[in-house]
Amino acid sequence: MKKLISKYKSVIKFIFSFLLVYSVLTITYKFYLQLSTGEKYYPDYMTYIVAQQSADLLHDLDYRAQVIPHPNEASIKLIINEKYVARVIEGCNSVSVIILFVSFVIAFSGHFKVTVLYIFAGSVLIYIANLFRVVILSIGLYHYPWRKDILHTVIFPGIIYGMVCLLWVFWVNRFSNIKKVND
Repeated sequence: MKKLISKYKSVIKFIFSFLLVYSVLTITYKFYLQLSTGEKYYPDYMTYIVAQQSADLLHDLDYRAQVIPHPNEASIKLIINEKYVARVIEGCNSVSVIILFVSFVIAFSGHFKVTVLYIFAGSVLIYIANLFRVVILSIGLYHYPWRKDILHTVIFPGIIYGMVCLLWVFWVNRFSNIKKVND
């Protein structure tokens, strides 16, 4: 048993580190959501800001976009040219994807400064890509509403998770300590 643990020490360390960081960040985020009253920023600040910034980007693309609180659920209605095209929910704000990204990077940590900088840069990149995902998805739903299922459940999740996967591969091959252990 001891030999087996010794042989797979790096795998066990990765799994433990990943689960620990992921659990702590997820629980912290759940507390944040529970403490969000929605009085000023409905339904929570991150979802609100993603919806607002998406509408701003749509305005920049010459769409008349507006966001209004959904009356029946904790979401924000995204309206383009007076047509309700999408709702921005908590899952659309990229925080859960960023938590997954950060957990993986920390589990394969490198030098402290490089790890922190990569987490920051990667999180900003994920956030920006998510904003463009919401905008492009909204435009797609405006022009091609019959393509809703493929756009929302296949193409755009594939893009965001594919980008995160590429960031992970780049991290492991370029900056993590795992490369140094195997060399």
